[in-house]
Amino acid sequence: MADVAALAGVSTQTVSRVSMGLDNVRPATREKVLAAMAELGYAPNTAARALRYGSFRTIGVIAHRLARTGESRTVEAVVEAARAEGYTVTLIDVENPSSDVVSAAATRLSHQAIDGLVIIRAETATPATLALPPRLPVVVSDSRFVGHHPAVGADQAGGARSATQHLLDLGHHTVHHVAGPPDSAPAQVRAEAWRATLAAAGRPVPEIVEGDWSAASGYDAGRRLAADPEVTAVFCANDEMAAGVLRALHEAGRAVPRDVSVVGFDDILLAEHLWPPLTTVVQDFDEIGRRLVARLLEQVRAGGGVNAPEVSLAETSADEADGDEDDLHEVVPVELKVRQSTAPPQSPPR
Repeated sequence: MADVAALAGVSTQTVSRVSMGLDNVRPATREKVLAAMAELGYAPNTAARALRYGSFRTIGVIAHRLARTGESRTVEAVVEAARAEGYTVTLIDVENPSSDVVSAAATRLSHQAIDGLVIIRAETATPATLALPPRLPVVVSDSRFVGHHPAVGADQAGGARSATQHLLDLGHHTVHHVAGPPDSAPAQVRAEAWRATLAAAGRPVPEIVEGDWSAASGYDAGRRLAADPEVTAVFCANDEMAAGVLRALHEAGRAVPRDVSVVGFDDILLAEHLWPPLTTVVQDFDEIGRRLVARLLEQVRAGGGVNAPEVSLAETSADEADGDEDDLHEVVPVELKVRQSTAPPQSPPR
């Protein structure tokens, strides 16, 4: 590092800041330091840096199916929040979200010089079956882990309730639901909230039509719903499926929102540019990412459970699991964005 500093004409502290990717270096100075590093063949020694500073300045992230909107946008938000704190991200996208696979991925990342771990929804893994390396700070974007690990997530149930209630308040007799896949925890939470909202209003609960988060599955579901003249309102578990439903209704000659109102979930960038512009539940992925990183770094800076034993969470006592949930779980509010895809039914409710 001293050789690089001498060649670039800067201090060793500046070389250190550049090697850690920090932003508080002038661009021209950064270029000089990078050029000196390249000329001398210098690469930072992460092990030595960790010994000196007590940190690798790296966060591990485990995700599943990055093609999905929620996962990709949450990971993007975590990367941005980590960068703002001077951290880089090492990502593993697991093919299968089982407990064994997620646990193995966590162990692999712990061997790759990370300071802590963010799990973006473990899906089929549960607090009772997921075993993680000892002394590793962890935060999970999954409310099922409340009482076991700090968790941050959007108000999935509140969003589904507001979408369903919005359609009921417009005068629709009931609301049909295009759900996400059965192996998705958020899909199940949204479906349960939709069902509970209808039941609380004393309205019939139609049979769920399952999709797989894709627009193609929404299109297939929309064709089924379009064939039923009793369908006047549809709540879709994400915006991609809602886009497919809109196309199917259009092809069937059922106008939106004159004949059928449609609500989505997520507020993807395309949502306001569909026709008609889609009413949807807005998730603040940027805020979720910021809070995940903030919660994780709180643990890292506090020592992150240095004396924690390596046990399966199944061995955690009931008293320990109950804990102070408010202290471990942060719920990020959602917002219903009303656009032109919803309106009162053409005929009065029965």
